[in-house]
Amino acid sequence: MILQGNQRGGSTDLANHLLKEENDHVEVHELRGFIADDLKGALREAHAISKATKAKQFMFSLSLNPPPTEHVSTADFEDAINQVEDKLGLTGQPRAIVFHEKKCRRHCHTVWSRTDIKNMKAIQLSHTKNKLMEVSRALYIKHGWQMPRGMINHAARDPHNFTLAQWQQAKRLGKNPKAIKRTLQTCWAVSDNRDSFASALQEHGYILAKGDRRGFVVLNQQCEVFAVAKWVGIKTKDVKAKLADTQGLPSVEDAKSVITDTMQTHLTQLRDAHNKAVQKRQLAIEASRQAMVAQHIQAREALQLAQDTRKAEEKRIRQQRYRKGLRGLLDRVSGRTRKVTRYNQQEILFNLERDRKEKDALIFEQLESRQRLERRYQRLEQFNSQTTQTISSDIDEFKKVASLKDAYFDFKSQKQQKSAPANQHKPPRHTL
Repeated sequence: MILQGNQRGGSTDLANHLLKEENDHVEVHELRGFIADDLKGALREAHAISKATKAKQFMFSLSLNPPPTEHVSTADFEDAINQVEDKLGLTGQPRAIVFHEKKCRRHCHTVWSRTDIKNMKAIQLSHTKNKLMEVSRALYIKHGWQMPRGMINHAARDPHNFTLAQWQQAKRLGKNPKAIKRTLQTCWAVSDNRDSFASALQEHGYILAKGDRRGFVVLNQQCEVFAVAKWVGIKTKDVKAKLADTQGLPSVEDAKSVITDTMQTHLTQLRDAHNKAVQKRQLAIEASRQAMVAQHIQAREALQLAQDTRKAEEKRIRQQRYRKGLRGLLDRVSGRTRKVTRYNQQEILFNLERDRKEKDALIFEQLESRQRLERRYQRLEQFNSQTTQTISSDIDEFKKVASLKDAYFDFKSQKQQKSAPANQHKPPRHTL
C-alpha cells in the first residue's frame, strides 16, 4: 500500500478536494473527535482550534493507495491508518476518513488535526516520509502483495559484486536475524513465482535451494541455511503453492559449492585490490617523506648559512672593539683590552647557545612534521594488517566449508563402494 502524506493548511480547499464529484463514489467513513457532523465543518473546526497556536499547517493529510489488483477491506484500511497514527504520534487526535472509488479502484484519504488541545500547540512531525515507508513495507509483507521495486531495501548488497565496505556491511547484516528475516520477507513479497523469488534473493546475495526433505531453503553468503516457510513466516503449503516444486534447484551442498567457489575468488580479488591500494598509499607516503627530507635538509642548510653569515658579522664587530695604534697600546696598559676580551668571550658563548637553540627549534619542528607522517604510515600499516587478516580469515572459512563438503562426499563414496560388493555377492535366499 503506497502511503503519501504531508502537513498542510487550507481546510476549505482540502474538504472540496476530498468531496469532488469526479469520483464514482465518495464516502465520509469516519469523523472522530469533531463536534461537526460533516467533513467541511470538521476541517473548519480544526482550523478554528489551530488559531490558538502559531501553526499554519495545522493538518496532516494522508492518502492510502493499495495495489491495483488487490481488494482491500475497510478493516485493513483502518488497520493501516491506525499503524500510521501510532507511528507519527497522532494517536487520539481528531481525524476524518474518506473513501474514493474511481475507475474500479478504491483508495482512502485520512486527515488528522495536529493541534494538541491539552497543551495548545501543534504536534511535531519529523521524518514522516521514512516512517510512512516503514509502515508501507510492513503492509506489503503482511498481506503478501508484490512490492514495487522502488520500495525494496537494498542495504544488503549482492556479495558477488562488492567493495570492501559493502562486504563488511553484508557480514554485519548476515549476523542479524531481524535483518535476514526482513530481507527474505521482502523478496517473498516482491515475487509471484519461483523464478522471480530466486532472482529477488540473488539480488541480496542469497541462493534458493532444495532442502533434504524436498523443502525450499535459502543460503546466505556465509553458507547458512534458512527454511523459507519459517523465516518468511508463512505455512509450508503456501510456499509450495507459490514456488511449485524443487525440480531444477541446486541441493544445499551444490549451493554451498557455488557460494564457496565464488566467494573465495572474489575475496581473493578483493584482497589483491586492497593490497594494491595500500601499496599505492604507502608509495605516496614514501614520496611525501622523501620530499619532506629534502625540504628539511634545505631548511637546515639555509639556517646554517644564515648563522655562518651572522657569525662572520659578529666576529667583525668583536674585532672592531680592539683599538689600534697608540690607543690600542694605551688599552693594553690600562686593562681595557682584557675587559673587551672577556666581553667578547661571553658574547661568543651566548651566540653559540643562541645558534644551538635555533637549530634545535628547527630540528624539533621538523621532527614533529616527520612524526605526523610516520603516524599516518603506522595507521595505514595497522589498517592493512587488520583488513588483510580479516579477509584472509574469511577466505579460510570458505575453504573449511569446501573441505568439509569434499570430506562428506569422499565418506559417502567410500560407504557406497563398501556396500556394493556385499549386495552383489549376497547368497540367494532358500525357500522351503
